[in-house]
Amino acid sequence: MSASHIKKLLQSVVVHKASDLHLVRNSEPMLRVSGALKAINMPKLNGEMIEDMCYSLLTEKQKKAFEEEWELDFAIELEGVGRFRANYYRTMGDMAAAFRIIPIDVPSLDDLKAPEVYKKIIKREKGLILVTGPTGSGKSTTLAAMLNEVNITEHKHIITVEDPVEFVHKNKGCVFSQRSVGEDTKSFAAALKYAMREDPDIILVGEMRDRETISAALTAAETGHLVFGTLHTNSAPSTVNRIIDVFSGDEQPQIRAMVSSSLVAVIAQALLPKKGGGRVAVPEILVTNHAIANLIREDKIHQIYSAMQLGQEQSGMQTQTQVMKKLVLDGIVDREVALQFSNKPDELKNLI
Repeated sequence: MSASHIKKLLQSVVVHKASDLHLVRNSEPMLRVSGALKAINMPKLNGEMIEDMCYSLLTEKQKKAFEEEWELDFAIELEGVGRFRANYYRTMGDMAAAFRIIPIDVPSLDDLKAPEVYKKIIKREKGLILVTGPTGSGKSTTLAAMLNEVNITEHKHIITVEDPVEFVHKNKGCVFSQRSVGEDTKSFAAALKYAMREDPDIILVGEMRDRETISAALTAAETGHLVFGTLHTNSAPSTVNRIIDVFSGDEQPQIRAMVSSSLVAVIAQALLPKKGGGRVAVPEILVTNHAIANLIREDKIHQIYSAMQLGQEQSGMQTQTQVMKKLVLDGIVDREVALQFSNKPDELKNLI
């Protein structure tokens, strides 16, 4: 098994309109299509086959990094096939891999049929916009479409810090400096610290995974930059909690004050399987207004959900339950699927 084999497998991702390819010992290669795994009609793979194929895509530096760390994240573009984000790891002593396809053409907000409020919030001069959700919920795609909209309509310097760089933006109205952790910078926190001297208007932080990175992102948002970031949280109120809980008790009042003044919006999204195939995005949208800023400052996060249900026409806010209810009543998503993915199944059941 070699470079030509792995290329054929990655080609099958494109042909079958799959999102991911999994190579794991004692299993056929698996594709994720419309959210479900399907086996490719091929013999089961062993560790040696996987290693031969996967190593054929690596540079010497990457091989060394994987052998030292036993984990490797990188992006690769294969001519005539497409661009992929790859993760190599070990299982039961053997190598395994997960590949996710990244569209070469960056989608627009109109392509994604995104809510109108997205175009409004990205016009802000400074603040923090968070797109959250579990792995595979389309966070990177939503953020790429937002930056694409800025690229078409504004003239700004946009710095992205990602692990690895996923969507590659072409400079239209804006200038992009796209930095990959491990290749162009040592860490998210280091890149953010030095970003301040690189004259950015907008900063994208691929993952706000630790206290240092979150602290640097908040400072950047407070000091006149528009900062986009992602977290693995599944609702808008839990996102606010997660940011504050990263800090120690005596720091939290100050952090709450910073979040209340700098948070522009939280989009917590999930991807649900549609009836008849394909998937649909379900975004819960929190847009900070005076009332919500007060709740954050006064440590009344539990009341944010109720506040999100008020005055939605003007604010563009929506709860996950409302979006799911509409999708079920419009016949786009199956009732049982919506209940399975819902953060508040009892509330959804009552509404339906």
